[in-house]
Amino acid sequence: MADPKGFLKVTERELPKRRPVPIRLMDWKEVYEQGDPTQLRRQAGRCMDCGVPFCHQGCPLGNLIPEWNDLTWRGEGRQAIERLHATNNFPEFTGRLCPAPCESACVLGINQPAVTIKQVEVSIIDQAFANGWVDSHPPESLTGKTVAVVGSGPAGLAAAQQLTRAGHTVAVYERDDRIGGLLRYGIPDFKMEKKHIDARLKQMTDEGTRFRAGVNIGVDISWDALRARYDAVVIATGAMVPRDLPIPGRDLAGVHFAMDYLVQQNKAGAGDDVPGQISAEDKHVVVLGGGDTGADCIGTAHRQGAASVTNLAIGQQPPTARTDAQPWPMTPTLFEVSSAHEEGGERQYLVSTVEFLANESGEVRAIRVAETEFVDGRRVPKSGTEREIPADLVLLALGFTGPESHDLNSQLDLPFDARGNVERDGEYATSEPGVFVAGDAGRGQSLIVWAIAEGRAAAAAVDKYLEGETDLPAPVRPTDRALAL
Repeated sequence: MADPKGFLKVTERELPKRRPVPIRLMDWKEVYEQGDPTQLRRQAGRCMDCGVPFCHQGCPLGNLIPEWNDLTWRGEGRQAIERLHATNNFPEFTGRLCPAPCESACVLGINQPAVTIKQVEVSIIDQAFANGWVDSHPPESLTGKTVAVVGSGPAGLAAAQQLTRAGHTVAVYERDDRIGGLLRYGIPDFKMEKKHIDARLKQMTDEGTRFRAGVNIGVDISWDALRARYDAVVIATGAMVPRDLPIPGRDLAGVHFAMDYLVQQNKAGAGDDVPGQISAEDKHVVVLGGGDTGADCIGTAHRQGAASVTNLAIGQQPPTARTDAQPWPMTPTLFEVSSAHEEGGERQYLVSTVEFLANESGEVRAIRVAETEFVDGRRVPKSGTEREIPADLVLLALGFTGPESHDLNSQLDLPFDARGNVERDGEYATSEPGVFVAGDAGRGQSLIVWAIAEGRAAAAAVDKYLEGETDLPAPVRPTDRALAL
């Protein structure tokens, strides 16, 4: 184990400092300063190497957390990345973007702040890339079987890497002009610079995975034609249909889905010319929705020079500490201050949006809101509490309702479940033989760590379908759910 007395000697969490707000708002680089190796080793030493490590259950990948904590504490970085890569294809993504359910399940968290598992994870992989320890693992021989993976987000990339290493010839199709899915265009650079995607794609290319960007399956190539061309197909298109807010004024200029706004900024950050780019410069911005996507919009608006940023949530402000209703080791819903919230703006809770108000030019000028009250278990605007909030730009960050269904339904006749996701069995298989689904397209909107876990598990199911048996790991089943209420 790591330091046997580490959790007794070091009782507080320590994380790298964030760059000063006035400095980081001048660029799009990641917000954290370079970590202190001594601090990292000290934090890794707090791991207790529990007899029953609940962090394994908190993480759907089953990451071997006590093992690589111990190796980090001992200064054995190369061995640490080997143990980390044994269960996680992309720790540079999860270490930056995952909300770390493993930390909520950390046994030390019962009576002390949890081990900084996520920070240890990202430090291991960053050190590995810096030292040339991330090797390519091409297959020793090819099976002669071909697989198409549609979608290049974390689920699709994980499935592709696993299947390529198993010896299958894999092509990843992505309708955007660059590979990466929401990792590329949905995540702002201040949370994850895109060099991390490029480094991993180079490894995958060296291993033999083929990438086809700018190809929209269902339009450029029909799903039927794709299925006929390949021995198996993995649908990993994500849950990209945004939840709308159909209230008066929704069609006004200046009211946009959050993802449209974030994608444009990411393309501009990559050096692309984006005609008519949605910009928050000198505008009063209102972000509807209190989740991660909303926070991404807040940080982006600050960097674009917004005049003000207001974040509205229809529900109650979450508690700052775990409640009895969400006991350890479940993942609690907590009030958190992300780097974007730290940078400014106002957060308001129990606010219902009633109407978008227009100026003489047909552009949004304000939103009419009211207090939220609960009637028969429903959240509704409270009569007599209406007020206006100035708004030149409104961003809807209300989550996603499921995958795009039209082409899948019309071309492959795939059924969808009651939640709007592609229907699948316990082996990730759809009703169409040889067609599998992984990630948010089958699970619904979820976490990046679940996407990678499902990509790995679906790859095992595909390998078994093609070869009759498989040695690939399957960390989760389609019916598995997180430790949350």
